[in-house]
Amino acid sequence: MNTSEQSERSISERDQKFYTENVVTSFEDLNLKETLLRGIYSYGFELPSAIQQKAILPVLDGHDVIGQAQSGTGKTATFSIGMLQRIDENMEKTQAIILTHTRELALQVKSVATALSNFMNIKINLTIGGISIRDNINELLDNPHIVIGTPGRVLD
Repeated sequence: MNTSEQSERSISERDQKFYTENVVTSFEDLNLKETLLRGIYSYGFELPSAIQQKAILPVLDGHDVIGQAQSGTGKTATFSIGMLQRIDENMEKTQAIILTHTRELALQVKSVATALSNFMNIKINLTIGGISIRDNINELLDNPHIVIGTPGRVLD
């Protein structure tokens, strides 16, 4: 088994106990892409919040995560950081879809994802009501890395 396979295997074997015992205390502990780390710091984060300390690593490892925290604690940045780290910038196809229940939340998520990916080569599409369907289709044909939208418009 090569080093890459061993690394993937050890990540897949991580369980809830591992994540509970291994809380990250800085963004550097996560071995993030340098361009993403620059985006995190330019967005104003200095240290991970409580939800970020506990939830980013399992997202990076590809696990499903349910996180609950107060407003303004960095939940959107938590899943955005995990998602952006996993995006292959050289692969020109959609690799992530984020569905939100309101137009306003979709706008907020896009704002955070855009700011965090400021130093990355990432295309983000916003698919919500109030934007021309024709414009949405044209943007989607350009193969954005990330699509953020509301279920109704995404289904259109």
